Formats: sequence, C-alpha cells, structure tokens
Amino acid sequence: MATGTHTVEIPTDVQAVWDYVSDLEKWATTVPAYKEHEIINEKQSIWTFEGNVKGIKKTIKAQVDITEWNEPSNIKFELKGLSDNFTGSGHFTAEDISGKTKMTCTVEVHAGGLSGAVLTPVIKWAVPKVASRLTESIARKIAVFS
Repeated sequence: MATGTHTVEIPTDVQAVWDYVSDLEKWATTVPAYKEHEIINEKQSIWTFEGNVKGIKKTIKAQVDITEWNEPSNIKFELKGLSDNFTGSGHFTAEDISGKTKMTCTVEVHAGGLSGAVLTPVIKWAVPKVASRLTESIARKIAVFS
C-alpha cells in the first residue's frame, strides 16, 4: 500500500475552504495527471488520469465514491480502479486555527492482482507526490478565490 499525506495552512477561514473543496468542478483539473472526469451523481464520479512513468504512457480510470461529507471539515472517499486492479481511500480535513485553516489531504492506494507487483513501486513513488501537489494546488486556488 502507498500513502501520501500533505498539510498546508491557508490564510482564510474554514468555510471558505469548504466552499471550494466541496465543489468538485472548482478543483478537479488541479489533480496531477488529470485528463477528464464524469460526475455520475453527487456522491460518485469517474476520473481519468494520463501520465508517463519511465517513458511508458498510461491511462488510468478510477471510480471515486464519497463516503462521508461533514461540512465544513471533512470529506472521505473511496477509490476503485476501473482500468487497473487497485483500490484506495482518502480524505480532506479542514481545521480552524485562529481564523486560518489547516487543510490536510491523505490518499492511500493498494494495487492488487498479478499487476500489483509491477504497479506497487510506481504507486509508492507517485501517491505522496499526488497528495502534495493536489493539496498545494488547492491551497493556491483558495487563496486566489478568497
């Protein structure tokens, strides 16, 4: 299993952070390797990612299911690979700290099946970078919109 966690402090209140992260359309394109997404309903979407790893171009589709939605501080989700055998989960948390917000993003991914042995080293390398880049990108966007 690969885990990535990243925390940032955003110079705005928790509600402004919630208003941004609770609207998928505002930040979807900031996910590293993002290609496209399709919203199935308010709790489910399909994401497509495309990237190069060691010269190999790879497209990955994943189903994202929101499992918990607690305004203004917590969103939990589960991941299921549609193009590859993997599962995962993650969450966003926002905590008020004297008018500022500490936002944390955590993503965990587990590759399964026969391809798991091949995918695991790539996932262990990529997931921490994805969590960090996503969190930093969202924080920058919130600072601009607030």
